[in-house]
Amino acid sequence: MVIPLRITRGLIRAAVRPTLGPTVPVRKQRRILDVLARIAVLPRGVRSSEVRLGGRSAERIDVPGSDSARAVLFLHGGGYTVGSAATHRALAAHLAAAAGAPVYILDYRLAPEDPFPAALDDAVDAYDALVASGVPPQRLSIAGDSAGGGLAVALAVRIRDTRRTLPAAIALVSPWTDLTLANVVDDRRDPMLTVGWLRACAIRYAGADLAAAEVSPLNADLSGLPPLIVHGSADEILLPDIERFVVRARAAGVDVRYRRLERMWHVAHLQAGLTTAATSAVTELGAFLRETMEKIYV
Repeated sequence: MVIPLRITRGLIRAAVRPTLGPTVPVRKQRRILDVLARIAVLPRGVRSSEVRLGGRSAERIDVPGSDSARAVLFLHGGGYTVGSAATHRALAAHLAAAAGAPVYILDYRLAPEDPFPAALDDAVDAYDALVASGVPPQRLSIAGDSAGGGLAVALAVRIRDTRRTLPAAIALVSPWTDLTLANVVDDRRDPMLTVGWLRACAIRYAGADLAAAEVSPLNADLSGLPPLIVHGSADEILLPDIERFVVRARAAGVDVRYRRLERMWHVAHLQAGLTTAATSAVTELGAFLRETMEKIYV
């Protein structure tokens, strides 16, 4: 089943945008998003299993031909307050197919029940657990979308600063790297997100110190990070900050492959399997991870 972009955009504006409202209770948002995720279309032969990573549950996604000697740690988006393996299973499954490696969707702790630094601590523990399980860092990648993209950058910075071995590569989809929202003003074109919802999520996650480097990794020292692939969408609310992050990472000497997806919205990759453009975008991310992990390891 393939749905035209125009129709998909309309469905998201009608169903997802009202759900992600600043006054909608967080638990209600979580329930509705998990229900909406049931329309996901997965690649053939996908297998999922529940595992533990560093004391947290995670869903391991395997596809035929996956190389178990490699792995991708996936940090889901959702403003640090919503999101789950269910909401991101399709994206992760298509990523696994393209990367040729199992993808682990981490069930990190969410705000407001568990604010910063709970999510980051969980991500660090999960990374350490994958390495301890026998996956060499050179065959391990990190991926994340939206808040999960910002979390992926914060994780990489923490790994570097604590003298752990960095992963082979990082894939970022619409990363949210500046929770101050200083450059986010126009949410009319994005069918998914509003400034009000993002602001509510930022406060629930980090309170008043929104500019801290581990909260807003746009402000972190990005030098020494592994190769990045970054996708932003032309119609998304976070595009200015995404492109600022790309400029800052390149200025720090990081190898960054960036693409702006025309006619797309915030994390349109979630519709992989439903729209051709989203599937193609996720395939590009996975191919980059596969290429980088193979090149570095060999």
